[in-house]
Amino acid sequence: MKKKIKLFFTIPRTIMVSFAALILFGTFLLALPVSSKERVWTGFSDALFTATSATCVTGLVVFDTATYWSYFGQAVILILIQIGGIGCMTIISLFYFSLNKRISLKNRMVFMQAAGAIELSDVIKLVKHIVLWVAAAEFAGAVILCTQFIPVFGWGYGIWASVFTSVSAFCNAGFDIFGVISPFCSLTPFVSNVVVNLTVCALIIFGGLGFLVWSDLFVHKFRFGKCMLHTKMVTVTSIALLAFGWVAIAITENDAAFAGMSVGDKIMAALFQSVTTRTAGFNTVSMGELSAAGEAVFLVLMLIGGSPGSTAGGIKTTTFTVALLAAFSGVKRDKTVTAFKKRLDDSTVKQAFGVIFVYLAVTTVAVIIVSTAEKLPIGDVVFETVSAIATVGLTRGVTPSLGTLSHITLAACMFLGRIGCMTFVLSLRESSRPEPVQRPVGKILIG
Repeated sequence: MKKKIKLFFTIPRTIMVSFAALILFGTFLLALPVSSKERVWTGFSDALFTATSATCVTGLVVFDTATYWSYFGQAVILILIQIGGIGCMTIISLFYFSLNKRISLKNRMVFMQAAGAIELSDVIKLVKHIVLWVAAAEFAGAVILCTQFIPVFGWGYGIWASVFTSVSAFCNAGFDIFGVISPFCSLTPFVSNVVVNLTVCALIIFGGLGFLVWSDLFVHKFRFGKCMLHTKMVTVTSIALLAFGWVAIAITENDAAFAGMSVGDKIMAALFQSVTTRTAGFNTVSMGELSAAGEAVFLVLMLIGGSPGSTAGGIKTTTFTVALLAAFSGVKRDKTVTAFKKRLDDSTVKQAFGVIFVYLAVTTVAVIIVSTAEKLPIGDVVFETVSAIATVGLTRGVTPSLGTLSHITLAACMFLGRIGCMTFVLSLRESSRPEPVQRPVGKILIG
């Protein structure tokens, strides 16, 4: 029996079960009357959807967070965001370290995958640094935001809104409590506020780059040439996607979502949307006013997402870059895939294409289910589904009106998107299996 238990709790399954357990516990708390402002029981499916969205740091909601949930309910959501953003296994590892417990090799491997460490020897140092970085970044963000929110909301709610927004932004969650101004408004009332925009952008970027990247940059004192390949690829890809999104959104939304705004506000709004689209979920302009071209840009950026080992979702920047480099190598008929004068392992290339295929397959199935259950334009269904699977949280306003089946489907997408579709696929495999038989090589035509 003990051996069967060990075989069941493989590393991917351990990560998956930890997130599922946190979601169920959050569902129970949010369903309680004390969690709602009206002191009524919240339906299971609505509580489950909200808990999943918070734990998976997505931001899609069925109720406006500020007007429906009590302070207790908002606090539960914030705690789920914090634990889900850092990672359940990272939190568990802290208890091990604080109790000076000896950590087994298997547990180190679990913590390594959860924290985003590449080398087993890096995991203990990285996990300890994560808490310090998160606390410092979120505290600094909250202090800066207080200077803007306290004059608007007063001391009590201004401080609470600052803390909530700072944590939500750093964890790339997209939850907000500005519904007291207008329900489901996100950060649209602050579209012209430079301090709020830049602070939230900085928190999103800091959380979305990944803890390993920041650790590597600090260790090498930001000397880019000495950083590891992972850091170089993440940094360059992130900057390129940010610049692409900034320019593309500024062009496509100039006469659409940005119509009537000043030039300065348009530039800042384009920057903010380029940053937040990469899995953060906040918005300073209405998603319902996006142009068709802008919507396409948003879908691409949402699907790519942030970086491995970060609070962000999506297929990840490294996956996208590896697949892109492999595609160019294939066209040029190169035998190897290289990046920054380093050769990429064949298994890495295969895994990148595997991740992309699984994400697209899950998205396609989810779109079919939701579009069958709802009478909505296919564009809205695709937008909401990609936002869910990439744990973004941006919405065109249709999520609250969806039926139970659609909510369950999107909740499943958020869950798979947060733990990683490949982690889920690997969790379905046995922990040990015989090596596959080497088959004869067959040739087919491609393209």
